[in-house]
Amino acid sequence: MDDDRLLDTAATWKANGRKVAIATVIETWGSSPRRPGSHLIIDDAGNMVGSVSGGCIEGAVVREALDIMEGAPSKLLEFGVSDEQAWEVGLACGGRVRVFVEAVT
Repeated sequence: MDDDRLLDTAATWKANGRKVAIATVIETWGSSPRRPGSHLIIDDAGNMVGSVSGGCIEGAVVREALDIMEGAPSKLLEFGVSDEQAWEVGLACGGRVRVFVEAVT
């Protein structure tokens, strides 16, 4: 789904009374499956569309998003892994990614 449609989904969910958060890749180093500007949209029931990582860090991002939807402040998350550890956590190779998570208001 392209970014415009993801943002439309976030707006629709919010208009329908759901709490919504958006996670955005803001920076990457080395290998990363998603480019800066990629989004993951999460609602308060744990539904999600989009991707910030191809799946390997999204569980942690969703947990943070749920807290943020309940009133915690927006948060900048950084994930990194060496080439040696990459296969252990499901990454094809090492790299780092920064993801900003915020509530949609």
